[in-house]
Order: sequence, then structure tokens, then C-alpha cells
Amino acid sequence: MSARVNGLGHIGFYVKDLEVMKEFYGNFMGMKLTKVGPIGAFFSADPEGVDHEIALMTGRQSLDDPQWIQQISMRVDSLDDLRDFKRRILERGYQLDRIVSHASAIGCYFRDPENNPTEVFWLTGYTSWAQIGIPIDIDQSDEAVMADVTRSYEVAKNVEMGTPPTPETAQAIRELGAVAAGVR
Repeated sequence: MSARVNGLGHIGFYVKDLEVMKEFYGNFMGMKLTKVGPIGAFFSADPEGVDHEIALMTGRQSLDDPQWIQQISMRVDSLDDLRDFKRRILERGYQLDRIVSHASAIGCYFRDPENNPTEVFWLTGYTSWAQIGIPIDIDQSDEAVMADVTRSYEVAKNVEMGTPPTPETAQAIRELGAVAAGVR
């Protein structure tokens, strides 16, 4: 039997004014700011249970712009389920955008048949409050995949909930991403 998702993980929105939207989800809605950076902010109603349910990303040009969904993300139970989704995405000819380690999860980003941004992700067991996306090859052995995830976690582990990374950590994240992408 093919892998299936086990639930909605989060929804991402493109926003025009990140500060206004941070105030709305944080103060008005009462959610906890869990991850933040210069281009995005993540919120959770239950940060101990799930690190984010709402992802806000800059990029919406106007409030009339109909392209406001940044992504719809759904969880899978295992790394093998994620691999199965990758295989089936490619078999169907769907556009595979990227597969990255977020330290806390591995996300497989692709487009559904109507070109909507979609993610299936597997939780790695690490807790990470950094906005991080390091390219990863999930076709490696489980041990090699987890070694790559652990490298992502080690770079980002000191970022505290709701705070941006230090400039040094942000640089280390960029460098790790460049190495993983084969840029260096």
C-alpha cells in the first residue's frame, strides 16, 4: 500500500506586511511566535505539540494579489513514507521543487495537479526553532539521512523559540545550505 498523509501540518500564507500579521496571529489570535526571521514568522497554538501551524512569508505584492497561499503542508509517519511520496510525485510527473532538512522535519515540496504549492513532511525527532531549509538526499540510507539532519540541527540548535538566529548562526545556516546544494 502506498504512503498516505496522517494530518494537516500547517498552512503557509504570503503576506504584504509581516509585522501587522505577526501582531494579528500573536496578540489577537493568541498564538505563540515560534520561528522568526527577516522574511517569515511561524506560529503555534501548542508549541510543545507542534512547532508551527501557521507560516507567514513575505512576498505578497498587494492585498488584491490572488496568490496568497504559500503552501499547504501535511505530515507523514515515516522517512519511508516520505520516500514513497517522492517516488509517486516523480512517477506522476508532478513538479518536485525541493527536498530539505528543517532539522525538526524533512520537507518534500512539490506542485499538485493545479500547480498549488504542497509539502509532505516527516518529523525527525529534533526540536528546532530556526527557519532552516538545507537540501537533503532522502534516497541515501536512513543513517546517512539522519547524519545530514543532525548537521542541520547542530547548526540551528541554539536558536530560541520566537527569536531570529544570531548573525553568526544565520551565516552558518547559509554556508551549510551552500555546501549541501553543491554551491561551494
